[in-house]
Amino acid sequence: MAKTKITHLFCFDDHRTFSEDIRKRFSDISKYKVLSFSLQQELLKHLEEEKEHGFCKVAILSLHETKEQYEMADHLTREIKKTDPGTGLILLCPGDKTDEIKKVVKFNIDSYIPRNDNAILRTHNAVKKLISEHNLEIFRKRRNFSLYFLLAFLLLSAILILVARLKMPIYF
Repeated sequence: MAKTKITHLFCFDDHRTFSEDIRKRFSDISKYKVLSFSLQQELLKHLEEEKEHGFCKVAILSLHETKEQYEMADHLTREIKKTDPGTGLILLCPGDKTDEIKKVVKFNIDSYIPRNDNAILRTHNAVKKLISEHNLEIFRKRRNFSLYFLLAFLLLSAILILVARLKMPIYF
């Protein structure tokens, strides 16, 4: 029986405006672990500690109206990807500033979500997409390992048959 993998969601929110909505949406503790941070250093430190584990990690960053926060988010996304390249990034941004944010923060962002009434639902869908991509990567590695093992077995069998044919041609 397959064991359930827990997805870790790291919410970075200065004003703590959406963290509770995320906790309510991802309330199933057997599938999700939601952690919220208000300081960048805490988030980066926690990601550094969780770097070695193979579970799916998603960082959800909330942006507000200020221009300097966009540059801070660009720096934070670079640091997150430098710390752990496997972490998915989702940006929640003001609806009218989405294009401007896409120009400033363009480093490996998986999803830009405008903050409106259905932002939590879109966030849920983006997290599901990242979980699926993570699982596909795991299955791709398993498939490749199995394929290499099969090819090695076939090559070894062909060599043994060739050696047997040369040593004992009477049986062929």
